[in-house]
Amino acid sequence: MCGIVGYVGKRNAAPILMDGLDKLSYRGYDSAGIAVIGADNRIGVRKAKGKLENLSRLLETSPAAGSVGIGHTRWATHGAPTDANAHPHMSCDGRFSVVHNGIIENYMALREELTVSGYTFSSQTDTEVIVHLIEMYYNGDFKEAVMKATSRLEGSYALGVLCADCPGKIIAVREASPLILGIGVGENFLASDVTALVAYTRNALYLDDGEFAEL
Repeated sequence: MCGIVGYVGKRNAAPILMDGLDKLSYRGYDSAGIAVIGADNRIGVRKAKGKLENLSRLLETSPAAGSVGIGHTRWATHGAPTDANAHPHMSCDGRFSVVHNGIIENYMALREELTVSGYTFSSQTDTEVIVHLIEMYYNGDFKEAVMKATSRLEGSYALGVLCADCPGKIIAVREASPLILGIGVGENFLASDVTALVAYTRNALYLDDGEFAEL
């Protein structure tokens, strides 16, 4: 099973994301990654196959600074356990980043449609179609683009989405895959399992299928 974490607040996001991923590692995984929005409002992605220690070493040499971010531990389904197939996935223009738990059953048809429209894929995953759909539908309204993209998806998904144009926000969506919000004081959290949240808050909100949230 894959794991999702997210953080919005004033603290450095990367250590909180890494701690959350560590708490979720009992679920099993073969790669991990984080995406953080930096002070320049650009999304920096760091990901590595294998154990979390590999991602930790990467962050030592190539830090990801910022107070808003998402993270993911992946158990390979579509595509081998590689750095390229690890989450988070990025849009072609670098504006969006997505982490995803679940299975997109119609991803092959969507991938073909997006490829014909000129979008380039850098992974073998079903998840990458999501971030390119968001990119395709974006006209300046982050939430609307995510809603339009998810309306095209068939299957199960729990999503955490970043947008460089909205650097203080994460959008979360759930359909047939667990997703939990952690409500703090001046900061909020996102996770696929409450174990990643209890060190920071006991105030949790469980999303229902079809619900969106803006952190």
